Amino acid sequence: MAHIAVLGAGVVGITTAWYLRQAGFDVTVIERESAAGIQTLFASGSLSVANAKPWADPKTPFEALKGFFSEDAPLLYRLRADKSQRQWAMQFLRECRAEKSDANLVQMVRLGLYSQQALKYLRADMNIKYEHKTRGVMHFYTNKVDFEAANAATKRIQELGCNRQFIDINNTASLEPALYPIAHKLIGATYTSLDESGNPYLFTKRLAERCQQAGVRFMYDTEVLALNVDAHSEQPHIHSITIQPIDENAQTFSADSHVLALGHDSMPLLKPLEVELPIFAAKSYTATYKVNPRAPHLAPFISLIDDEYKLVISRLGDTLRVASAIEFNGYSLDLNQARCDEITERIRQLFPKGIVANSAQFWASLHPMTPSSVPLIGRAHKGRNYHGSHNTEATFDNLWLNTGHGTLGWTFACGSAKAISLMMQGETPKVDFDFVGSET
Repeated sequence: MAHIAVLGAGVVGITTAWYLRQAGFDVTVIERESAAGIQTLFASGSLSVANAKPWADPKTPFEALKGFFSEDAPLLYRLRADKSQRQWAMQFLRECRAEKSDANLVQMVRLGLYSQQALKYLRADMNIKYEHKTRGVMHFYTNKVDFEAANAATKRIQELGCNRQFIDINNTASLEPALYPIAHKLIGATYTSLDESGNPYLFTKRLAERCQQAGVRFMYDTEVLALNVDAHSEQPHIHSITIQPIDENAQTFSADSHVLALGHDSMPLLKPLEVELPIFAAKSYTATYKVNPRAPHLAPFISLIDDEYKLVISRLGDTLRVASAIEFNGYSLDLNQARCDEITERIRQLFPKGIVANSAQFWASLHPMTPSSVPLIGRAHKGRNYHGSHNTEATFDNLWLNTGHGTLGWTFACGSAKAISLMMQGETPKVDFDFVGSET
């Protein structure tokens, strides 16, 4: 039985560990935090294939320019004295071309649909409870320009097999009564009945518990310091990794294969190996509000996406979780008060009596974003070209990637994990997706 080390215990790492263990592998998960899913504590609750679209599209450069003059713009970009950021930005601009953006959309929707099915099967088999709701996801529009721009995108995503549908304005408030206060402001809406919402932290925590019961070993409070390459191997090969458990000296750990699910923290580990991932950290904010206990029906139950303000809104138990758009502003997790205030002001406008506005808890997260928004799933190889041709002789035989999911790690997690498990068994996943480092 091959021994696999999964590096990272977020939602992507834990689902990867689960599928690998179910396939019969001996699995060890290594995580620097004290438990699984810590970085998902305040993550967005939306599981939306309809929202699986690339950030890079023809409109994005103009939206980014607006962000130069406003701290609370939905998309904020700040130039830094960082060569990797500049390289990433140039690649991102190339991905904004219409044909590239459409090709990336195709990839993301295919993976999203595959992941959606994988999660449903996993949930049915495991009976895991994570505050999930299968009421669908609604995009709503209060700006005519945004709604008109969404028409073509919605029709395109329908062609790709996603059941996102236009709905009559009069039906939006019937479907989600919490929208009655702003019904007169609505320009249009779409609804995707098969999309879902849920608490990614509870899911990750409870699946980690099932993993442990199934025999997966966990090494928490342990940082991965280095991946050590066998200098005498004909093909790039990891012979061990250097780890440092908390309050202990560094030590080596050996496994037959390794899966990196460390998000943007994968990059410094890989750079000494001449593996340069095209990933930069995208920062998002989430706000968690208490639902008004006197009027819980005035907060939404359906997961909502406010396209004008780029907010994703999900009901998790007696709280409302709101995830903001992103900013490219370095690696700081400091909160920008202007952006926090903007989120709260918008939620007050939408649900004036449904939430306790002064109960907001804000949280900043960094997401591993590729220029195309398409995640990197498959074998690692040397160089930077990760979605195109590459030299197969420079492909590692026992180092795998499951990273670069951006803000959609929760949406893509099960599909990514199932796919990489199948590839590590020598099988081809039944999804037409550009897996890296593979000839399949």
